[in-house]
Amino acid sequence: MAASSAAAAPAKSFEEGRTLQQELSSPIILADRVIKLAQDAESTRPECSDLANQTDRLSQLLRSTVRLASSNQSLYERPVHRIVSEVTKNLEKALTLVKKCKKHGSGVLRQVFAIATTADFRKVQGLLDSSIADMKWLLSIFESDEANLAMPPIASNDPILAWVWSYIATLHIGQLKERGDAANELGSLARDNERNKKMIVDEGGILPLLRLLKEGSLPDAQIAAANALSNLGTDQERVQIIVHEHGIPIIVRTLADSPTKVQISVANLVAKMADLDNVAQEEFARENVIKPLVSFLSMDTVLDDLKIQDIPSLIQKKKELGGKPRSLNNYSSLNSSFSSHSDGSSRGGHHKKEREVESPEMKLKLRVSCARALWMLCRKSLVNSRKITETKGLLCLAKIIESEKEELQLKCLMTVMEVAAVAELNPDLRRAAFKTNSPAAKAILEQMLRILQEESDPAMLVPAIRSIGSLARTFPTRETRIIKPLVTKLGQRDVDVAVAAAIALGKFACPDNFNHLEHSKAIIEFDGVPPLMRLLKSGDQGQLHGLILLCYLALHVGNSSALEEVRALNVLETSARSFLSQHPDLREIFAKAIHQLTLYQAGGHPHRPSHAM
Repeated sequence: MAASSAAAAPAKSFEEGRTLQQELSSPIILADRVIKLAQDAESTRPECSDLANQTDRLSQLLRSTVRLASSNQSLYERPVHRIVSEVTKNLEKALTLVKKCKKHGSGVLRQVFAIATTADFRKVQGLLDSSIADMKWLLSIFESDEANLAMPPIASNDPILAWVWSYIATLHIGQLKERGDAANELGSLARDNERNKKMIVDEGGILPLLRLLKEGSLPDAQIAAANALSNLGTDQERVQIIVHEHGIPIIVRTLADSPTKVQISVANLVAKMADLDNVAQEEFARENVIKPLVSFLSMDTVLDDLKIQDIPSLIQKKKELGGKPRSLNNYSSLNSSFSSHSDGSSRGGHHKKEREVESPEMKLKLRVSCARALWMLCRKSLVNSRKITETKGLLCLAKIIESEKEELQLKCLMTVMEVAAVAELNPDLRRAAFKTNSPAAKAILEQMLRILQEESDPAMLVPAIRSIGSLARTFPTRETRIIKPLVTKLGQRDVDVAVAAAIALGKFACPDNFNHLEHSKAIIEFDGVPPLMRLLKSGDQGQLHGLILLCYLALHVGNSSALEEVRALNVLETSARSFLSQHPDLREIFAKAIHQLTLYQAGGHPHRPSHAM
């Protein structure tokens, strides 16, 4: 039998609109014809008796499969399609052979073409033996709770296929524990290589894994399903299959109301899917996954700032709605209201008591997983970024950045960076979430500045600097604490930090920023030119963003003595010759900056006052 081709090729779908029982009827009818013709031809070829017996055993197995399909609506059909298709081909070959054994007329030519050799019988008998073994294996995976790891002939050249079929069949009909074990095995296979992942998805493994995740009676089985889905969802195409199988609502409901160890795995799955596919990001937003994530992230975090600064606005809102303002002593009820609604589900309290007594290590793992999920969900997503601000998520992130360390702190910082990056491109979000009198915005700014002043790790400094840069348009000129720490980081030895500072300062000094003139003067005032000139010697990225910042300073404060002292005009003229061929889009700003410096620096404007600034 052509085992290799059967194992490698995708299964052909049964005819549309026909049931599994109807499809199985075709090979059964074919088997009956083979048996009848073989029995009629026994007198001419004794081998036909053995062929009839083999076909009869095969027919019985096919009928057993029909009975099984009739009694089990959730039967896993994929291996049935493949094996029955191969059985049908082998029965057709058997039928062709026994037809040759019919009694024919006396014509010599007719007798010659009707000859069936012993080798022909051996070949067909071997094919029927293989089909019998395939059918026995097929029935065995449906009649046992556990996976059958025996090797059917159809998968002899590809044992992984048989394992995948067996594990998925167990997911469909096994007991809960065995289904969890099968999910673990599929997860292990998926972790091994891309081919296994594709095979599991092609053979229909996604849907039963989602069903297992949905069932909440055995946490270990749910974890196995979530981990298997994570191992499968490592590219955009497979993530979209999970989405198309309506997996997002199941994932969000499981996250909202499950034991902590299940939530950790599910939050990791959310992070991976959101990282790979923006459609998944939007679907998660539709299901309001942000609320449970923020709720679990904020457990054990006291939001003192909310207590102090947000209660007046909450009371005012109550007045506007026609209610009587409550005493400030009722803050605890407000805070508990925030918590009870933050998981996005009325079922979210089922495991609350379990979480309260959970070990600190497990709580930390959950919070880290939630922080990573928020980070991935907010990346380039306006709707998720907005939802974070609507759930007091920014205040929670600021508090965690202040009080926590290491991985949790960093992932919260990365989330802030992504929200700020989205706000940079969306004025409405920027004004709503980062207005200067907002408690959340103040808390975020305080933590970004603290990191710039106290941290030395580039992994922390770069996202903090980028966050401030993204919000450059929100800072008024009276906010004088911003520019100096950025200028300080412009002189960092770590190139990534210095480049991030140059980009951020460029956003403060660019013409699109309403306060660009004041910010540019502040950069000069805080002695930003010398470290900027050093950055220009650090490599391509440092040179590119350093030159852009230098152009902005030349445009707005070209009469600065600090620029003249470092011969900024010569630097720009020299750089323009070598740089603009690679970056022609910068030609206009270079020309304007050089023209502005020419007016003030030596040789350009003979009547320039020497003290001009």
